[in-house]
Amino acid sequence: MLQSRALVIALILLLSTTLPEVQSKSIFDKDRRELLAIPETIASYFYEAVNKVSPKVSQFLLDTVQSPTVIAARQRIAKEANKVSIMFEQLVEKIKSLWYTRVLGY
Repeated sequence: MLQSRALVIALILLLSTTLPEVQSKSIFDKDRRELLAIPETIASYFYEAVNKVSPKVSQFLLDTVQSPTVIAARQRIAKEANKVSIMFEQLVEKIKSLWYTRVLGY
């Protein structure tokens, strides 16, 4: 029972973590907020499905996700993921620059 609770908490934490908006240029054509809303939407559907089956469990999930420990973990994950996202975008820009200068000769 304890393992399943930990698994559910980890799943919700993973699916509901989003990255904050950054000032860097996005490599995708879509708006950054649109792409990052997907984990929130999945977590919302999961919560609604659990709520239909067992309101007690859904309340437990809601209380768990809103606990200070989980909120701190989500913020830390979002902060680190934001750093990785920025580094990835910088890498893509460097690759584009190399492609245009070395391969295409612009």
